[in-house]
Amino acid sequence: MKISVFGMGYVGVVCSACFARRGHQVIGVDINSDKIEAIRRGEAPIVEPGLPELLAEVAGKTLQATTDVGEAVRQSDISFIAVGTPSKSNGDLDLSHVRGVCEQIGLALRDKADGHIVVIRSTVLPGTLRNLVLPTLESFSGKVAGRQFHVAVNPEFLRECTAIRDFDNPPFTIIGADDDATALRVASLYDGLPGEVIVKAPEIAEMIKYTCNAWHATKVAFSNEIGSVAKIFGVDGREVMDVICKDKSLNVSSYYMRPGFAFGGSCLPKDVRALTYRAMQRDLQLPLLYSMLNSNQEHIRRGLDLIMQKPARRIGLLGLSFKSGTDDLRESPFVELGERLIGKGYDLRIYDRNVEHARMHGANREYINNRIPHLSNLLVGSLDEISDHAETLVISYPDPEFRSFLPRIPEGKTIIDLTGIEAGVQHPGYQGICW
Repeated sequence: MKISVFGMGYVGVVCSACFARRGHQVIGVDINSDKIEAIRRGEAPIVEPGLPELLAEVAGKTLQATTDVGEAVRQSDISFIAVGTPSKSNGDLDLSHVRGVCEQIGLALRDKADGHIVVIRSTVLPGTLRNLVLPTLESFSGKVAGRQFHVAVNPEFLRECTAIRDFDNPPFTIIGADDDATALRVASLYDGLPGEVIVKAPEIAEMIKYTCNAWHATKVAFSNEIGSVAKIFGVDGREVMDVICKDKSLNVSSYYMRPGFAFGGSCLPKDVRALTYRAMQRDLQLPLLYSMLNSNQEHIRRGLDLIMQKPARRIGLLGLSFKSGTDDLRESPFVELGERLIGKGYDLRIYDRNVEHARMHGANREYINNRIPHLSNLLVGSLDEISDHAETLVISYPDPEFRSFLPRIPEGKTIIDLTGIEAGVQHPGYQGICW
């Protein structure tokens, strides 16, 4: 099938490459010409395991890239919208990118004789397709949805650093559409992949994505609070949660169900804020969800307190992006932790090979240079360098590089483990946040 994908961010570029590998003719679209040129060269504009190799395989063959919206729409049968939906300052979603792309696609559809399907891949609240996407497309195209073009929702469930594997092994494929023909057309793109194809009304499909992310956020905060409470009784919270996770019938999944540090990234904080903001507008009380971000902030404070309890002033932070295997710094709890340490006068150094790459080449370069230059300037090039500097080493996440470095940390250092990097660490200065 001929596909255009709008937005070459973490979701769009992975989906484009994976669709292209499956034999579809794909056009990636973005306003950022640097991203487009990188994709044309077969280079990844983001850090994602396996993506450079995949792009090198499909670029210029089944995957093309352009900044020309009209060309992309004319040359495709289905357009996926995968642009960002960031938070506003009040917690609501900023849908300006979605609206802007819909306006451009609508104008392109005005002169297209053939039928077309527009699919929302971005994470949007229930009602967005019907109340914003559909009327915007109709207004700018002059055409009627359901007759001259069709719309659908197809939420993604891709985790950064395992996105390609997640695309190939979905737990299910969710399609929101009002007519069976459109749903079948979108479903055919995933023929042969595991997992059930589930077709629902668009609003239900939109809500499923938010429910999944709210549940993931709940699991992280819940496990961290259990771990913190267990510690005051001298109990290892990891052992407690290991038993809880053995119940596959009621507890569903063990993913995220381990005490560690605060959640972050582009999905969980934003989606919890959006749900609670909308609930507040409707005078609907959601006590657990309302408390989620407060609990997350409290856990960051506990991590800071754990570091500040030590007399050391020279700190080494191992990991700055929100989790291992990505260069994404959006709402990373470790960025906030680093900023608080600097504000309290600590002498901080940071090691993160992916962020160092992003500072020089990646999609986060502008963010790093403009938003957190004070942290960027503290990046060092090796674990040995950060160990030489620091009296206290703070481990952010379970990166294999950090795990292999543990035996080389001198006994005179303090190790603050925010992630549970390895069971039974034998080091006199080792201390975990929840164990």
